[in-house]
Amino acid sequence: MKKIILLLLTLNFTFISAEIKTNVKLGIDVLVAENLNFVKDKNVGLITNPTGLNSQLKSTIDILYKNPDVNLVAIFGPEHGARGNVSAGDKVGDIIDEKTGIKIFSLYGKNRKPNPEMLKNIDLLIYDIQDIGCRSYTYIYTMAYAMEAARENNIPFIVLDRPNPLGGNLIDGPILEKQFKSFVGLYPIPYVYGLTCGELAKYFNTEFDINCDLKIIKMKGWKRDMIFAETGLEWVPTSPHIPHAISALYYPVTGIIGELHSLDIGIGYTNPFEFIGQTWLNGEKLADELNGRNLEGVFFRPIFYTPYYFKLAKEHLQGVHIHILDPKKFKPVEIQIHLLTAVKKLYPEQEIFNPERAGMFDKVAGLSTLRDDINKGTDAKLIIEKWRPGLEQFREKSKKYYLYD
Repeated sequence: MKKIILLLLTLNFTFISAEIKTNVKLGIDVLVAENLNFVKDKNVGLITNPTGLNSQLKSTIDILYKNPDVNLVAIFGPEHGARGNVSAGDKVGDIIDEKTGIKIFSLYGKNRKPNPEMLKNIDLLIYDIQDIGCRSYTYIYTMAYAMEAARENNIPFIVLDRPNPLGGNLIDGPILEKQFKSFVGLYPIPYVYGLTCGELAKYFNTEFDINCDLKIIKMKGWKRDMIFAETGLEWVPTSPHIPHAISALYYPVTGIIGELHSLDIGIGYTNPFEFIGQTWLNGEKLADELNGRNLEGVFFRPIFYTPYYFKLAKEHLQGVHIHILDPKKFKPVEIQIHLLTAVKKLYPEQEIFNPERAGMFDKVAGLSTLRDDINKGTDAKLIIEKWRPGLEQFREKSKKYYLYD
């Protein structure tokens, strides 16, 4: 019996002490290993959430809090909260962090931007949040507003860089039109922008005249053509419906459509953002229509399913399961346009643009002509062609902010 207990303890210790093998060292890893002089003896404010981890899944909060050379004095939480316990869109309040005793200031409540009172004892602001590479994800605007606050209060701003899970070469979708400026689209960038959060911070800082004292702690080992699965890093949910790295690939495939609440996109089932479904859809017909368009890197399979929660909970739905066959060749926003135009073609009598949600759809899509074009039966290729010139201009302009090959 003693031998068995000893063996179990040995196995357990081996598991606990095992190192996660990765191809990429994150910004937080590089900061601690090589750049602690940047934060030594400074009063640090940290903007983060549960994705703020090093490559060994240790919290950036804990790493900085426990380091004797760093004085972590404030934590700032984005949408979903610093500890990730708040639902999408719900306002977040200021609290005291139970683990460290440090105050967590909410940047998704009455304040979206740190005010002077929050920053009065801070020498340095650090941002460490995993992004998913899409314009409508709010974390990047929390970063931008914090950069503005840092400039206004003469505080240096450091971004601990992380991979873009879609890779650094995928750029797709329309440039946001200025009338749709909001917290789900603050600047005129494409829906899928192909930059890491550090590269995006550099782009924001120069192109939109933020002009803060900005420093990026680069990753080591990340390449532009890497999707998240190729990094060797463990994925931590960036929000409740992005539970896996592959979910980040699907988010730009159906996320804009999901704002309508007229078509189900798998929220409330086991495959968020992977489905298009409704009670009145015929999955076989829709799959045939979409597969007949020969879209690169994707295949559509007819399905039946019943969501467990959300808008169409307990309803028996038909539709398609979207299978991404080649994440380096598919065009997610183009797929959304084909999904919408296919549904409208097959079911012209159905009102897919819910009037109560049309405004939010427009904000997220960022394109004033989209709903009208789809309702008129405009060919998907013609809709997509409208945004190509702006997309190519952005692609060229953004290259000067690249930090990785």
